Amino acid sequence: MENEAPAPRYHASAEEAITVKSIAEAIGKELNLPVVSIAPQAAAEHFGWFAHMAAIDCPASSEWTQQTLNWKPIGPALLEDIANGIYTK
Repeated sequence: MENEAPAPRYHASAEEAITVKSIAEAIGKELNLPVVSIAPQAAAEHFGWFAHMAAIDCPASSEWTQQTLNWKPIGPALLEDIANGIYTK
């Protein structure tokens, strides 16, 4: 156990660097809700405990996972799923 390498962590996203803004806009469009920008100073009041997560820049990539596992994503992309109403049906 002392010499055991940590287990790898795989990231299974199909696309890279989807912004919180683009996700919010897609959800707003699907639900027919307005999406507006707010000042960083107002984020804590608006988002509460989620403010820090909404503000960080944390792009995701599955490049290493795809190479390591010889895997390619085949499903629809997140924004496509949202536009197709997959989360609201």
